[in-house]
Amino acid sequence: MALIKSISGIRGTIGGKPGENLSPLDIVKFTAAYGSWIKEKNNGKKIVIGRDARISGEMVNHLVVNTLTGLGLDVVDLGLSTTPTVELAVQWEKAEGGIIITASHNPKEWNALKLLNEHGEFISATDGAYILDKASKEDFSFATVEKIGSYFTNQTCIQKHIDAVINYPLVDVDSIQQKKYKVVLDAINSTGALAIPPLLKALGVEEMIVLNEEVNGKFAHNPEPLPENLALLSSSVRKFKADFGIAVDPDVDRLCFVCEDGSMFGEEYTLVAVADYVLSKKSGNTVSNMSSTKALKDITLKRGGQYFPSAVGEVNVVAKMKEVNAVIGGEGNGGIIVPDLHYGRDALIGIGLFLSALSYHKNGMKSFRARYPDYFISKNKIELQKGIDVNGIFDKIKKKYKNQPLNTEDGLKIEFDSDWVHLRTSNTEPIIRIYAESNFETTANNIALRLMQDIKEFI
Repeated sequence: MALIKSISGIRGTIGGKPGENLSPLDIVKFTAAYGSWIKEKNNGKKIVIGRDARISGEMVNHLVVNTLTGLGLDVVDLGLSTTPTVELAVQWEKAEGGIIITASHNPKEWNALKLLNEHGEFISATDGAYILDKASKEDFSFATVEKIGSYFTNQTCIQKHIDAVINYPLVDVDSIQQKKYKVVLDAINSTGALAIPPLLKALGVEEMIVLNEEVNGKFAHNPEPLPENLALLSSSVRKFKADFGIAVDPDVDRLCFVCEDGSMFGEEYTLVAVADYVLSKKSGNTVSNMSSTKALKDITLKRGGQYFPSAVGEVNVVAKMKEVNAVIGGEGNGGIIVPDLHYGRDALIGIGLFLSALSYHKNGMKSFRARYPDYFISKNKIELQKGIDVNGIFDKIKKKYKNQPLNTEDGLKIEFDSDWVHLRTSNTEPIIRIYAESNFETTANNIALRLMQDIKEFI
């Protein structure tokens, strides 16, 4: 079905022909190329790995472990874990890199290798290109029998991650405990069920109901935490008279909330609320990708900081955050990056900070949401068939809208007075994403619809 190589890792559907899908041969080849790059780059030889709960995870895990040890590298296997936990563990283990076996928000037939450097951060585009070239040339050599690597397991890192959140200076456990919250969590049959309940308990949440709690990778619904996929969470918040609901994706780096009446807080506003709270405690700059809401810019300027946009993709957000010394950043898909904890999207620290902010608010979640601007983002996509010339299509759109302000740093962003639309190919799926934002929902939808019609016409 698909094999995608990008800054978001090596991602594809399981099965099928090598080179066209994420087959066992492809997994071995890309892992070997990454491991060989690690050996070239560093004197040490330790790699941390972990996986989400998707069905193919154990099979991919075995292939990755045996390939790395076959190269002569030592592997520390966290087993079922979260993406941010693996990122932190690379630092804790003083490892030379890490691999997270997860396709994040993609459906169960997908899996991926997310590749980390020695800082526990996603590798750069330059390093990624080098590794892909190495894989295509099969430019790697395996160790002799005397130099095969060792294999270790570590089951302590999720708890260590929770402890890091609880001890983070801006996480106010006492204030959260006093609220005695009742929470519904949608764990989407993955490792959120292992990490989030003990975190909530440590934060002092009085009562929780966990939906899709069984860790089996058979996702009960489309795993991307979007409103259309959270109907059960929404109805359960109302049914159990909970204070709010929480949803994460399968690898627990994205986070969104549901208000007490079952309405969506809005995944775009997870970062906005957390950033507002962080900026109330310390001054500084913020970063989000250019497909994220302009509300972050509004609250940053209000708090006396500067806002900077980046290209889409966590590695791009992190690079921009380092460049401008941002104190908080992330992506509008519910990805929170807290740099003095680590440079990675992290739903656990996101929950700690969000609940701290909410606990200072006198009324409920719905009232808390009302503190922030009410912009609307219309999120759409068009599936791509093989052979479509996306650059040619974008060139025609640029010509059509040449009188509007255009940004081509990442796909094509067009501004219409205070509104905008962003067109870009996905790093994770064979699609064009079309995001539009306006003060009015109808306007945002109409802008997106107009550009989708343009794309279809030019195709």
